[in-house]
Amino acid sequence: MTYMPDANKKFQKELNSGTAALVLLCLLDQADEPMYGYQIAKLMEAADPRVMMMKQGALYPVLRSLENSGLLSSHVDPSISGPPRRYYRITGAGEESLNHWAEIWAHTKAFVDNILKGKKEVQ
Repeated sequence: MTYMPDANKKFQKELNSGTAALVLLCLLDQADEPMYGYQIAKLMEAADPRVMMMKQGALYPVLRSLENSGLLSSHVDPSISGPPRRYYRITGAGEESLNHWAEIWAHTKAFVDNILKGKKEVQ
């Protein structure tokens, strides 16, 4: 079998785009206080340096989309060391969506894991 780096990159990108919102909601749900984009990016990077979930520039459109959907709220604070920072926090609707999406993720993960292990029945 031939190694196909382009196909692997495409697969990783598609997988990441499908899980990015779930990961962001989860990180913000676990946070004790609102977080700004760079903090979130560094936290994601520290979670597992082997997995590049998304480039920092791709993070902001997902955050804005989640906010536009009512799953996050944000506020802007001035910064001493640079431009103002937009801080994000999960909303009640975001928490509800996170719980629902986590359940979907668990079922999807179990399904894929069973297929990868060669099982014919999904529990």
